[in-house]
Amino acid sequence: MALRKYKPVTAGTRWRIGNAYAEVTTNEPEKSLVEALPGTGGRNAQGRRAMRYIGGGNKKMYRKIDFKRNKPAVPATVKTIEYDPNRTAFIALLNYADGEKRYILAPQGLEVGAVIVSGEIVAPEVGNALLLKNMPLGTVVHNIELQPGQGGSMARSAGTYAQLNAKEEKYVVLKMPSGELRRVLGTCMATVGIVSNSDHALQSMGKAGRNRWKGIRPRNRGVAMNPVDHPMGGGEGRSSGGHPRSRTGKYAKGEKTRSLTKGSNKLIIQRKNGKKLSN
Repeated sequence: MALRKYKPVTAGTRWRIGNAYAEVTTNEPEKSLVEALPGTGGRNAQGRRAMRYIGGGNKKMYRKIDFKRNKPAVPATVKTIEYDPNRTAFIALLNYADGEKRYILAPQGLEVGAVIVSGEIVAPEVGNALLLKNMPLGTVVHNIELQPGQGGSMARSAGTYAQLNAKEEKYVVLKMPSGELRRVLGTCMATVGIVSNSDHALQSMGKAGRNRWKGIRPRNRGVAMNPVDHPMGGGEGRSSGGHPRSRTGKYAKGEKTRSLTKGSNKLIIQRKNGKKLSN
């Protein structure tokens, strides 16, 4: 993808680095695949504020994405590559040979007119979805299932991918975007390729107002509050505030949050910090 650096003609464009949207081919979504997405403003079912710093923003429609890829052996032609306001990656509109239309996460390098297919045993080419056990070692994949038929739930954000490192009986070993090595059932589906829009993390908003358009309100620092409002508040002058922690007193750095009895621990070979688990 390509980034666009704006000329400093205003204060808001001085530091702005945006997306050039070179891959995007249309601005109009497929009407049959969108639905209303009401905003919450951070409020729960009782109407009380449950999440701070959320509210406002432009209205947007939800694009229904096919994470399951459950149309085996039916070829599909890529009609458009589109921007999705609900996710960091681009999406691709597929026209299946039987007339059905579906959105999928667009992998990097997928172009309009390309023909892709899903199934248990298909060629491991970009955009194709197949079983992990039928992929050659070293294949990079995204949109990975945790349970067969569940639909992809891992490696779905912009620029992410996992790599197939080994095969062990009914499992395959994947190196996840975090560096973690974990086992996944070989009967799970995954899509070949890297998720599109890999330079998303290099963008810069340029001004606070662009975050307001996204529904993000200003966030107050804990050290700027009073002691009654935050554990890090108070003090004379610009004091540090002590150990970083949340408003409820939970440590923000260094405390382990993963359960020691979590069921998937037995599937993790090596954590993202390089520590190997004894299974």
